[in-house]
Amino acid sequence: MKKLLPLLIFLTTAYISTAQVVNGNISGTVNDASEKGQEAATISLLTANDSSLVHMCVSDKAGNFRFTSIGEGKYLVSVSAVGYSKGYSKTFTIDVTNPSIHLNPVKLREIAKDLSAVTVVGRKQLIEQKIDRTVVNVDGAVTNVGASALEVLEKSPGITVDKDGNISLKGKQGVMVMIDGKPSYLSGAELVNLLRNMNANQLDQIEIMTNPPAKYDAAGNSGIINIKTKKIKMQGFNGSLTAGFSQGKYSKTNNSINMNYRTGKMNAFLNVSYNKNNGFQGLDILRRYRNIDGKSIDAIFEQASFIRTTNENRNLKAGMDFFLTDKTTVGFVASGFIAPEVYNGTNTSYLKNGSHVVDSIVFSLGNNNDRWKNGSINLNFRHQFDSAGRELTADVDYVTYTSNNNQHYINSSFKPDWTKKNQEELKGILPININIYSAKTDYTHQFKGLKMDAGLKVSYVNTDNVANYFNLRVGQWMPDYNKTNNFQYTENINAAYININRQIKKWGVQAGLRYENTNYTGKQKGNPQRKDSSFSRSYDSWFPTVYLSYAADKNNQFGLNVGRRIDRPAYQDLNPFLFFLDNYTYQSGNPYLKPQFSNNIELSHTFKGFLTTTVNYSVTKNFFTETFEQSGYATIVRNGNIGERNNAGISVSAQVPVQKWWTAIFYTNYNYSQFSGELYGEKIQVEAGNLMVNINNQLKLKNGWAAELSGFYRTKGVEGQISIQPLGQVSAGISKQVLKNKGSVRLNVRDMFYTQKVQGNIMFQRTEAHFWSTRDSRVANITFTYRFGKPLKGAQNNRKTGGSSDEQSRVKMSGS
Repeated sequence: MKKLLPLLIFLTTAYISTAQVVNGNISGTVNDASEKGQEAATISLLTANDSSLVHMCVSDKAGNFRFTSIGEGKYLVSVSAVGYSKGYSKTFTIDVTNPSIHLNPVKLREIAKDLSAVTVVGRKQLIEQKIDRTVVNVDGAVTNVGASALEVLEKSPGITVDKDGNISLKGKQGVMVMIDGKPSYLSGAELVNLLRNMNANQLDQIEIMTNPPAKYDAAGNSGIINIKTKKIKMQGFNGSLTAGFSQGKYSKTNNSINMNYRTGKMNAFLNVSYNKNNGFQGLDILRRYRNIDGKSIDAIFEQASFIRTTNENRNLKAGMDFFLTDKTTVGFVASGFIAPEVYNGTNTSYLKNGSHVVDSIVFSLGNNNDRWKNGSINLNFRHQFDSAGRELTADVDYVTYTSNNNQHYINSSFKPDWTKKNQEELKGILPININIYSAKTDYTHQFKGLKMDAGLKVSYVNTDNVANYFNLRVGQWMPDYNKTNNFQYTENINAAYININRQIKKWGVQAGLRYENTNYTGKQKGNPQRKDSSFSRSYDSWFPTVYLSYAADKNNQFGLNVGRRIDRPAYQDLNPFLFFLDNYTYQSGNPYLKPQFSNNIELSHTFKGFLTTTVNYSVTKNFFTETFEQSGYATIVRNGNIGERNNAGISVSAQVPVQKWWTAIFYTNYNYSQFSGELYGEKIQVEAGNLMVNINNQLKLKNGWAAELSGFYRTKGVEGQISIQPLGQVSAGISKQVLKNKGSVRLNVRDMFYTQKVQGNIMFQRTEAHFWSTRDSRVANITFTYRFGKPLKGAQNNRKTGGSSDEQSRVKMSGS
């Protein structure tokens, strides 16, 4: 680390010294035939020489639009709206002498022909780089069609997904995942299940924020990923229908229908989807147990398991907005899903002595039936005081999760010659109930040249986790009090924030401060053989953030952000009881687990709007991660605080127009981490670097054809006690617009060379473990999408989406 930091500082200084950007701003107004502002018109910023797309936005209620952070060049603006012919501005130039342009109003003319035949098709850039976030437009990649949300994330800049589905951003775990600006309220395996069951056809954009402003919850020490689902903005009755089929080793389906009805006073929508995923996971583990001398081998444990999985997801989302006046909107959003899951697996374990001679064999049959249910309701309010930007919003949310997980294991032990010695049967009934309540309000005030945001939020979470285990004894199911437990957890977080933003000539300044008060209580209920236990804690935390941007000249723009983040343990990670995975593997919580705090700094440079370089550094205190403890020949897996992590990295992203029809998108990130601390009486001092490269080729061909060839590669990486070997994959796809551009057919193959196989090592105490994991990742998919609807004339209103906190992102539920 001491050697790396001076090198990074030197490279950054050299880079800055040679670099110099127009931070261009373009504003204007769109009017309809009656000279009134046209809301929700699609505004496209085009280059003047070849009309290639640079950015897109949507006009507000008054017909106003704005583009920011635009580099030097000659441009024009194209305006589209349903029921009107396309309009254009005059050509204009952004340079040092003219960094800000206000265009003359663009007037749209009504189309005389049947409006139901009009379809506007726009193609966004796959990746947009903004001052405080990176935006991925999901439909911009052909291979995203038919994929899951998790697979789309895996291909996104700076994001990695490990063997267990844990999500990291620029090499750091602790990411907060939000959906439509609201937390997912899930973490770990449960968040992975949600994202695997969410089809990419439902997604519009993915926003990646490594250091979010104070307005956002402080949770997620490495940042926030906001998944934005599709919303139809046209007036009248509109929608889309998607049907898809995929084939890996096993078949999969993805189907959805989105409908929207909008008038001047009301907007209603309904989204329904059904996905079924048949798959598998293979996991082989080799453990070597060393003697006290640390050299000679005492025993060897070989384990081979295969799990056949079937996941279904029936999802429904509905809502309405009522535009009481031009300035006041109230609405609600209700959603829910039913997700049954079945896991059937076999596990064969060989226990050998130090000379590799088999002592005994254990063969296990496992069956896991789970049924997740979720329901949520959001009530929202929005009032605009004036056209200057003063606004008050409020949201109230209620979310509930229930799970009924039934487990059945048959464990048979054999002699080395497979002569059966005995058989044990274990049954588990593990219901989970989680209730989350939250309320928040935000106020925005525009002063002269200054914007202020402030807000309050309160949340309350209650979880009840029951684990009832039974052993079969002489034909009777008898309670197993060594495993049976009931864990209850309640948590309350109160927060307030203020954020100020101002532009001073070439400088952009934003500063914020967030305060969070956290209170929680956990209770482990006893059983006839166990006593009750409980724990509680309260603490206050402050989270400052600062953003600076500087437009040096027409080609170069710099950004600097500094902030503090927190990552709280998942609720079930505090449950101290052991959970059965197999005869030699147990999972446990840790009631003494503390939240981890991270201080982050990031410096970025954008050259001509297409090349962005970022250098980042962070220090995390009370760093926690998955840990492994040896207990006889068994391994206990739990999260634990191992000490401090120092992390430094540099990333480069570029969108290169190789040809007018071919855009190559490159992203590479080098990350260096150092872990230091103590765990189970042993000192930990680990450091390692990791390089990730992501390449995406987007081909826009003639006659509605498009294609993609993409892939990523990740070198060896380390996270605490775990070391992961290099990993990568290549995907390709092709698409065709049909039915007068109302429909599209897309065909793709993901992980076409079947290289996305995870291998790694785990070193702890006197145990040395190696693992190999495979899943159904090589998949061919064909999908058909059809857009329908009849637009109406008139102005449109923007609907308000609800907001909540980070609580959902920390729910861990059984199943994976």
